[in-house]
Amino acid sequence: MSVSDALINTLFDGRYRILRKLGSGGMAAVYLAEDEDLGRRVAIKILDSRYADDELFLERFRREAKSAAGLSHPNIVSIYDRGESAGHAYIAMEVIEGRSLKELIKERGPLPVAKAIDYVQQILTAVRFAHRNGIVHRDIKPHNILVGPEERLKVTDFGIARADDGGMTETGSIIGTAHYLSPEQARRSSVTAQSDLYSVGVVLYEMLTGRVPFSGDSLPEIVMKHVTDTPRPPSTLVQGIPAELDQIVLRALAKTARERYASAEEFSDDLGRVAAGLPVSPETAEAVTAILSDIPTASTRVMRGAATAGRPPARRPPYPPEYDYDVPPRRRRRMFPWLFALGLIGVATVAAWYVWTQIQDELQASKPVAVPLVVGLKEELAIAKITDVGLETEVTREPSRDQAAGTVFAQKPDAGARIAKGEQVTIAVSTGIPKVEVPRLAGLFFDDAVQRLADLHLEAERKDVFSDVRPAGEVVSQDPKPGEEVDEGTAIIVRVSKGQQSVDVPDVIGEELEAAQAELEAAGFEVSVATGPSDAPEGTIFAQSPDAGVKAAKGSTVQISISEGPLTATVPGVVGLDRPSAEAALTEAGFSVAIQEVATADPAQDQVVQSQDPSGGVQTEPGSTVAVVVTVFVEPPPPPPVEPPPVEG
Repeated sequence: MSVSDALINTLFDGRYRILRKLGSGGMAAVYLAEDEDLGRRVAIKILDSRYADDELFLERFRREAKSAAGLSHPNIVSIYDRGESAGHAYIAMEVIEGRSLKELIKERGPLPVAKAIDYVQQILTAVRFAHRNGIVHRDIKPHNILVGPEERLKVTDFGIARADDGGMTETGSIIGTAHYLSPEQARRSSVTAQSDLYSVGVVLYEMLTGRVPFSGDSLPEIVMKHVTDTPRPPSTLVQGIPAELDQIVLRALAKTARERYASAEEFSDDLGRVAAGLPVSPETAEAVTAILSDIPTASTRVMRGAATAGRPPARRPPYPPEYDYDVPPRRRRRMFPWLFALGLIGVATVAAWYVWTQIQDELQASKPVAVPLVVGLKEELAIAKITDVGLETEVTREPSRDQAAGTVFAQKPDAGARIAKGEQVTIAVSTGIPKVEVPRLAGLFFDDAVQRLADLHLEAERKDVFSDVRPAGEVVSQDPKPGEEVDEGTAIIVRVSKGQQSVDVPDVIGEELEAAQAELEAAGFEVSVATGPSDAPEGTIFAQSPDAGVKAAKGSTVQISISEGPLTATVPGVVGLDRPSAEAALTEAGFSVAIQEVATADPAQDQVVQSQDPSGGVQTEPGSTVAVVVTVFVEPPPPPPVEPPPVEG
């Protein structure tokens, strides 16, 4: 059975409350869920159960979790958890409130040049980080790039990523998406980091033009174009695209890896030059010239012209000497005087040239030169550019929020200033984004925590959680932990208390103490026990506070009352009963019995209760004594004998 919307509103793997479906693909569906353990929202990617027994799909799914879980970067979607539940393998990952780059391009068409450069540099930042950690993505495409808040891009779906070992993902198979895969993937050859850079080049092409460089009616046709065709320069499809961007795209889409950029950093550096209004690197211009050398079309002639601009024209070979075989040879003259004269002229000329060059050298040495613009260049290139105009270089190294490590972010004097040759230009080279120490936030209110982070150029990402120790609104915990060093601009997860979690109080009326206490403690409550008189059976719960069904905070106390039995008891009426029955009735009612016997001459009243105190129906203390009067038959004495009357005599 496949994963369906029946999962919505269920608790998945005992932890994730599924809220709604975000999307689905050929092998998995993605749901928005609430992590009830940590009180945060996550995206749950659940593999369809149809593939539960397919080791290929399971391996790709596990690989995605393993590859991405080891990559903690602002431009890569974070992986929080992975596992299996009810036959479904799943990954829990960061939720990005936004849409895919593919959806954005479909809606807006070609992006502005500046935005396209910014987006692709963010993608390259993520790719560079993955490559430095030995991971080649293998399926870079706009579908796998999410555009989040503040236009921060996040790369996701490392399902076919592998360590950069030069091997194939699967022997003899093409892995990747046809419109974006590199020629070596199409040829089923070894795949390296340059394969990802080719795919990034395709994404850049699509952002600039609104379409992919190669399309066709079938997969084989598209794959073959990647192997054999050179794309049209983007500027021939959309006006306003600089020729330098054409060169960057063509180098990124070179058919062989050695003609492409050697690294994501080199690719990004060229984009930075174009953004600053500078030409591409000489290596890129040379590579594009080589790529275009075999394509004599009108569009490529334009590109070749841009790639070779500034180079001196090739020198034409001299014409061969001319010979006139019909003219008779002239009479030879004596050459020595002429040679001597020419020698004197030559010596004078050389001397004059030497003096003139010395003067020119002195003039040039004292002539001011313009300081070149080196901000945005790599350190080595900046030093070379300054040295070429006869200036010295002093290098300082500082963190920078604007430039990557190893890149110049400031210079003094400014570009264009004229100074004498030999003077010094100070350049500040970035050591990377400034690092700051994460402050302790626990116990602060959220607004105060946000301000403290902002003062350190850090961002806050709020997560609301239940807490038994912090009142609502206070910070419970944070991630990263206090004292850790992170880049400026890093988002710190701030968990804010929602107060104690409220749950329904169980109904324990009528239960005995041990059972009631166990049930309340299992629900998360403390238990307070009291005793008191009650009509309930002795030893059972006859009252609780709060009442059953009322919501109360976990960890709060529920008071229960145990019955000691009733406070008063009703005296049974036993008048008229025989003595044994009266004693039994009073004893069963919890009373003691005191019997007073009185004699009766009536045998019918023998052993019959004549009165009681207290009377029947009276409420009195249980265990008190009831006095009863019982008659006992006593045979009356015989009558005295009758004496005979006296005899009169």
